[in-house]
Amino acid sequence: MPKIAAAVMPAPNQPVELREFAEPQLEPDSALLRTTYSEVCGTDVHLLHGRLAGVPYPIIPGHVAVGVLEKIRGELRDVHGRAFAEGDAVTYLDVHKTCHACWYCLVAKASTRCPQRKVYGITYGVADGLTGGWAQAVYLKPGTHCIRLDGVDPRLFMAGGCGLPTALHAVDQAEIRIGETVLVLGAGPVGLSAVALAHLRGAARVLCIGAPAHRLDIARRIGAADCLDISDTNEQQRRDWLMERTAGRGPDVTIEATGAPIAVVQALRWTRDAGRVIVVGQYTDCGSVELNPHTEINRKHLRVQGVWGSDFSHFYRSVELMRDARAATAYREIALTEYTLGEMNQALAAVAEGETSKALVVPRV
Repeated sequence: MPKIAAAVMPAPNQPVELREFAEPQLEPDSALLRTTYSEVCGTDVHLLHGRLAGVPYPIIPGHVAVGVLEKIRGELRDVHGRAFAEGDAVTYLDVHKTCHACWYCLVAKASTRCPQRKVYGITYGVADGLTGGWAQAVYLKPGTHCIRLDGVDPRLFMAGGCGLPTALHAVDQAEIRIGETVLVLGAGPVGLSAVALAHLRGAARVLCIGAPAHRLDIARRIGAADCLDISDTNEQQRRDWLMERTAGRGPDVTIEATGAPIAVVQALRWTRDAGRVIVVGQYTDCGSVELNPHTEINRKHLRVQGVWGSDFSHFYRSVELMRDARAATAYREIALTEYTLGEMNQALAAVAEGETSKALVVPRV
């Protein structure tokens, strides 16, 4: 039986290794996906540094991937009830096993908080099989939700990657109205998608504060009216820059997508009175910050909303977005750097240092 190569993260702060695995025996209603592309995102850097709880190392990272259904045992159907066939190009929801039976799923309507929730490439490990995109093939367990990519360039979809559905969730929660001014803090994959989607949502002006310069250049090309580099400015200078562009009030909406705790406080301080602040960047615990809830939240009459990950609807709509040539144009501006399975340590370093706009994994050894 042919072997399948995969890049394995053996433990926190240990180099990624190239290993070979036997082709899995398929359970009923499961499939083998021959990987076309996966990605290296900020989550993978957090995994390398051991910043996420409940990770069953060793793991095959890569929680978002696209590929071709090579083998199907039993039946897989899409949300329209249509059966998938071998040879179909698909992506899949990285979140698996939400129970649709617990209080969070049924009452709170917050499946991202389901206690049964498992995630490919994060909370599934090598012991669970080929369950990450940094591999020549991914084992799609029974119950995995697949989405057709017919009519969608898989490379273009991966230019958005996991940051696209996450940003879509954040922009939904922001309830951006036509003509508003939106500030995006952070120019990583989530921040760049937030810029593009806020512009599509109808914001009259999108501003972006972040770094490095090459990512801010992309932000300008995909919808940001103006950008400021944090590398050569202090907090007061950033506030002054922002107030000059918002009639002294601050933006109507701020989307924090940095991962730096201080950015949350800045978002609260800089957003206009009675505005909205969406916190999507605090995926790992990077520490505490001091804030005054009276002056920075209550007296300002702010609405503050946290956003954790994404669900099927965000993935589905992200694919639909890529079917529209006008909407997908922004993602053609994102420069992709390809890495093979044997180059994942270099890829992780490049993402950690912000050297690449998007690290694309191609399943070659």
